[in-house]
Formats: sequence, structure tokens, C-alpha cells
Amino acid sequence: MKYSTQQVIFDLDDTLVHCNKYFDLILGQYFELMSDWFSGIGPTTSEVRTKQAEIDVETVSTSGLASENFPKSLIATYHYFCAKFNRSTDPYQEQQLMKLGLSVYDQEIEAYPGMVETLDSLKQDGHDLYLYTGGDDTIQQRKIEQMKLDVYFNDRIFIRQHKNVESLENILSSYPFERQRTWMIGNSLRTDVLPAVTAGINSIYLKQQNEWLYNLIELQREMQQSVVTISSIHEVTPVIRTASLRQNHG
Repeated sequence: MKYSTQQVIFDLDDTLVHCNKYFDLILGQYFELMSDWFSGIGPTTSEVRTKQAEIDVETVSTSGLASENFPKSLIATYHYFCAKFNRSTDPYQEQQLMKLGLSVYDQEIEAYPGMVETLDSLKQDGHDLYLYTGGDDTIQQRKIEQMKLDVYFNDRIFIRQHKNVESLENILSSYPFERQRTWMIGNSLRTDVLPAVTAGINSIYLKQQNEWLYNLIELQREMQQSVVTISSIHEVTPVIRTASLRQNHG
């Protein structure tokens, strides 16, 4: 069957490979440390979780997706509660938190089930595949190499520290993208879906069960109507194929 060629842009973290679950793992260890260090005086794990999330979102909003943001959010939360409970800070504990936070990037990269099959089928259907990810160049490049994703994306890979409307627009302007045939596929309403809808391209929202608070925003109703929401990467190929065939007959 002949499909109308689509230009398909994939997000990386929590779209093609696991990411959030490793942050949750490290946060679990962090909450245990905080509980131990503040034993008998507070705060509760729930209070620590809420404050860390608040600081994390605030930091990323201002400085982008830099790798040190996460460990810095752990330390800033620690400082906040030290001040609140009149407890002096400990340089050794701060070092522990920096090390713990950075260890999230040492986790083994794991693909989501269906990643390979989805990329294979889209490539075989003749579509052009692109990868657009946020974060530190070195860390994201390591994931791409370990997963051998250049087989699908070649040099059509974009890594940005800030993943927003401006960044996506810049990418769309740098290549001969035909917007009605261009798709952005990702798990973040903030950094994948909103920029795509704003740029006038098609958007597939891969809704994950446990989403990072930063990624969750409220879309305007008219925006929601133009987004295809799925719960598994396996659903990507049928969506693209249906749209592609429709364009062929349009």
C-alpha cells in the first residue's frame, strides 16, 4: 500500500525510552534520606515531595532542561526545610544529594515496548523520521547511541536545552517541513503538544500514567480538539497510516 509521505518528529524521553521512572526511583531514596535527617522534627514525606516538585518546575521554567537542575532541586528543598526547622545545613549531606541527583543519568537506558516495531513500520512505510529531545547534549547523545537510534534518524536529530514554542519553530524553519504532513509525537503537553499545535502541525499526545508535573498544563478547548491522544506507542503507526491514506485520497 502506498502511503503519502509524512514527516514524523519523535520526542525521546518517556516517548521512546523510559525516563520518569528513574527520577521516581531516586526521589524515593531522597525521601528516605530526608526522613532520616529530619527524624523527630518533620517534615512529612508529602511536604518534601510537594516542595521539591515546586522548586523543580520553577527551575526548569527559568533555566531549561539542564542536568544539574534535578540535583539542585534536591539541595534547595533540603535548604528550605533546614531553614524552616532551624537546622543547620551540612556540606557532606549536600554533596550526598548532588551525587544522588546526578546518579539518575547513570541508569541503564530502556526502550518502551513497541519502540523498535513502531520506528521500523514507519520507516518501511516511507515516512521521514526526526528526533527532537530536550536536555544536555552529552546525556541525550549517550541514550541515542545506546539505543542505536541513528539507524532511524541519521542526522535528523535535534537536542535543545529549552524545549518550547520558539525551539520547535526554529527547527521547523530550518528544514523543508510541510506542516500539514508534519507530526510531533510526545508525552509532554507543555514541551511537545502545545508547541506543535501553536506551530500548526499535527500532534499525537502519548499520555503516560505517571507524568512529571512540569509537563502537565491545561490546553485550550480548541487546541485539545486538534490533538490525537494515545496511551501506547503501538497506536502511532495506525494513526499516521490513516491520516496518510486520507491525504492520498484528499
